[in-house]
Amino acid sequence: MTPMPRLLAALVIAALLAPLGAMAQVRIKDIADVEGVRQNQLVGYGLVVGLNGTGDRMAAAPFTRQSVIGMLERLGVNTRDQEQRLDTKNIAAVMVTATLPAFSRTGSRIDVHVAALGDATNLTGGTLLVTPLLGADGEVYAVAQGQIATGAIAARGGAQSIVRGVPTAGRVASGATVEREIPFEFGRSNTMRLMLRNPDFTTARRIAAAINRFARGNVARSTDPGTVALTLSGAAAADIVGFITDIEQLRVEPDQVARVIIDEANGIIVMGANVRVSTVAIAQGNLTIRVTETPQVSQPNAFGQGETVVVPRTEIEVQDNANRRLGVVQGNVTLQDLVSSLNALGVGPRDMIQILQAIKAAGALQAELEVM
Repeated sequence: MTPMPRLLAALVIAALLAPLGAMAQVRIKDIADVEGVRQNQLVGYGLVVGLNGTGDRMAAAPFTRQSVIGMLERLGVNTRDQEQRLDTKNIAAVMVTATLPAFSRTGSRIDVHVAALGDATNLTGGTLLVTPLLGADGEVYAVAQGQIATGAIAARGGAQSIVRGVPTAGRVASGATVEREIPFEFGRSNTMRLMLRNPDFTTARRIAAAINRFARGNVARSTDPGTVALTLSGAAAADIVGFITDIEQLRVEPDQVARVIIDEANGIIVMGANVRVSTVAIAQGNLTIRVTETPQVSQPNAFGQGETVVVPRTEIEVQDNANRRLGVVQGNVTLQDLVSSLNALGVGPRDMIQILQAIKAAGALQAELEVM
């Protein structure tokens, strides 16, 4: 082969193998979080008005009645003397939840989710009244109000009804205004930590090595399987946001524990890439017994003596799948080889689950077996 064809062949091989290598690597941004950059959960209790007779029944939901009376009194309307006559079905008590993103500033808007608390049947078309949203510390961080969109369809007739979606839960887009910021100074310290979403010693070490190569110094070290500590100085400490932006785009190859996940109820099997099986022989077969009853009627001749009787006829068929032989799975096979070997035995997902559990019991499955 001349040098030119050899060079061309090398370029073709490199072009084919380059995407395969890139597919195994992911961004640090997708597998780790920066310490302190987190969301916070908010919750509140409110009222939805304007429903078309699909709200709470006041007799069955005393908390709705009390909330309505309290709201009207704050607006200058006294209903204490007519409390028993308050029997509207156009109001519903709801729980309001929202997620406060990191670094949300006062005046910014966030989405809220609304869910019925009483026996309301439909929140479509309702309006959420002013509802304070509290954090875990009991402080108000946002205030919600707005039109509810459920995206559900509910229709009822005299003999039939249809419901699509969940009409008792809805969403108010940009329905809450942030009133309080969560104090956090991103650049107050020269030390930071990255938290791995799937803790692993090897992955943490690879992340630290990738950051050190990028920074051309020893700025990162893995302190445990789930944490990579950063010590910043110089230009990195002066522009922490820029440095974090740069290292988030670095790509590493995450490692994972060999694990087999089994959902026996739904017949689902998920196996990781590092699953290995030692040399083992597998045979799979089921014993099937089929009993068929075909009774026949026996009657005498036209001028003969006797009576008509039913004569039973029973046919028994035994199928033991004798054509299925013992299959040998060679040692240290890959995930693809294991799946191919099990498929060659002609087994389905349900039988494959039993086979994997038996292989694990025999000590030949070199992976964690987790049953959901």
